[in-house]
Amino acid sequence: MSKNKVYTETQRAEVDAPAAVAFELINDLRHWPQFFPDGVHAEPDADGANVRWWALDGDEVRQWSTTRTVDRAGLRVVTEQRDCAAPLVSVRTEWTFAPRGEQACEAELTVTVTAVPGEQGADAAAAQLEGAEQIVSRVKALAEQWDELEQLVISFEDPLFIAGQPQQVYEFLYAADKWPERVPHVTALSMTEDQPGVQFFDMDTVTPEGRAHTTRSVRVCLPHKIIYKQIGLPKLLDAHTGHWHFVETPEGVTVHARHTATIKPSALNLLGEDTTVADARRYLRRVLSTNSLQTLRHAQAYAEEPARAH
Repeated sequence: MSKNKVYTETQRAEVDAPAAVAFELINDLRHWPQFFPDGVHAEPDADGANVRWWALDGDEVRQWSTTRTVDRAGLRVVTEQRDCAAPLVSVRTEWTFAPRGEQACEAELTVTVTAVPGEQGADAAAAQLEGAEQIVSRVKALAEQWDELEQLVISFEDPLFIAGQPQQVYEFLYAADKWPERVPHVTALSMTEDQPGVQFFDMDTVTPEGRAHTTRSVRVCLPHKIIYKQIGLPKLLDAHTGHWHFVETPEGVTVHARHTATIKPSALNLLGEDTTVADARRYLRRVLSTNSLQTLRHAQAYAEEPARAH
């Protein structure tokens, strides 16, 4: 019987940023959908040792699970994929960040793929290895501009308590294709759900000032959370992710609407000449919060109406 084949790719980059900064780009799973174009969502278990991943793959979303080991002192993160489909047997990634003084480091990524022998196994392994150089370059670029990025990223969460059945609130937010008839600032929406719980939709909205936007989003719908990522963005943004998180209470449900948006510096003049990053942050905080809370208040009316009827 032929033995499985092992394929390995190692990529390194000298990074002009502290090792701890580069390490956190990989260690903090919230960074993945925000700063890496194919990242949609990473869902760790309670202790972070097991992670479910969702990533864009063309017009689809690919899913897999890994075990994950984090060595914070050694600036090292290792993942092992648990659910490989043939012809793959296993996929392992290892990140290390070696300090080169206080303000520089070497980032290294090693990807090890085990596959069944033959052409199909070799092709599947090559597909797993081909992105290693690109992701290392991405980490280098992000780490080196981190001080600027921290000012460009605005992140916040608005909660709203709803005295209705949690399932009705969830259904309202899940059925986004019905928003044009339910939510005034949504003027059109076209949605597909070819994989259960994974939605793509194109949506037209109007801001409180009357600005029209067309966006494309992908959503992952979990039992107590709906995660989204805009993949067709308004001109002001480089990234926009978030979630609707449902926390049940004895009296109903509190829904947390979260937004994380990355401002595009070159587009600041869309808000007027001499617009600053601080101006754009205030604008986004108001507009995004207004839109999501409007949607939640319509969900509130939808869910609480049966309770009033009784």
